[in-house]
Amino acid sequence: MAEEEGAEDSEAAREAEGALAAAGVELEKQELRVMLAGEYDRLGAIVSIHPGAGGLEAQDWAEMLLRLYMRWADRRGYKVDLADLQPGEGAGIKSATFTVEGDYAYGYLKAEAGIHRLVRISPYDASARRHTSFASVFVFPAIDEKIEVVINPADLKVDTFRASGAGGQHVNKTDSAVRMTHIPTGIVVSCQNERSQHKNRSMALKILKARLFELEERKKREQFEQFSKEKKEIAWGSQIRSYVLQPYRMVKDHRTGVEIGNTDAVLDGAIDPFIEAYLMGVRKGDAAAMPA
Repeated sequence: MAEEEGAEDSEAAREAEGALAAAGVELEKQELRVMLAGEYDRLGAIVSIHPGAGGLEAQDWAEMLLRLYMRWADRRGYKVDLADLQPGEGAGIKSATFTVEGDYAYGYLKAEAGIHRLVRISPYDASARRHTSFASVFVFPAIDEKIEVVINPADLKVDTFRASGAGGQHVNKTDSAVRMTHIPTGIVVSCQNERSQHKNRSMALKILKARLFELEERKKREQFEQFSKEKKEIAWGSQIRSYVLQPYRMVKDHRTGVEIGNTDAVLDGAIDPFIEAYLMGVRKGDAAAMPA
């Protein structure tokens, strides 16, 4: 009809443009539903970051990743709570655990689980040599109340201690921090960023339930995949993504082949192209993009 009217700014043309735009939005929603159709994809996420070997350089890289994910979550309007932060000696962090609340947070962030590699001129090297650092990212679904994870109280060892680092006078003057050990599995979680011991205990239990749930799910996957030759194990040297700042600047995802030259934007949280390519690869059954 718009073509028959012969005017680009005709009413029919404007209606057609509006309909196309609406169809595009709906198509994106449908693609999202397909890509994030996993049983737990709609849930929030619990993310843990740990530096690899390498001292200050690796600890600094872990802190850079922490900032990256917090910036990404903020842009999406997700709520982030830092459950536990262990500062590094001199710089960076020894470990960090935080929760991300919002629809599909786990569905998106599960694409980030694995080993992340940084190549740069180290600011901690007086000789200005190029260093390669690694950090691991673990992602678990934040289990809601509808999913029951039973923990026998006799299997728990709970320790309280005084929180370290910045956190306000009340946090540092009382034994409000909580360390929880699940004796049968050896899983240890800690929380020290809340003001009260009760809140820290509640958060630690939530994280422990998520990790136990993920452990059981992993066991099921391993049983299912034991005959698969494509199965890969997350380990040092099998990084999912490389962030190269020297001698050139490029971030490359090794599972999907996606490359982005604007490293500053990526380190500031612009990781959606990597996540979407991974999810599309899983949807299409691309072995290179399947979870390790």
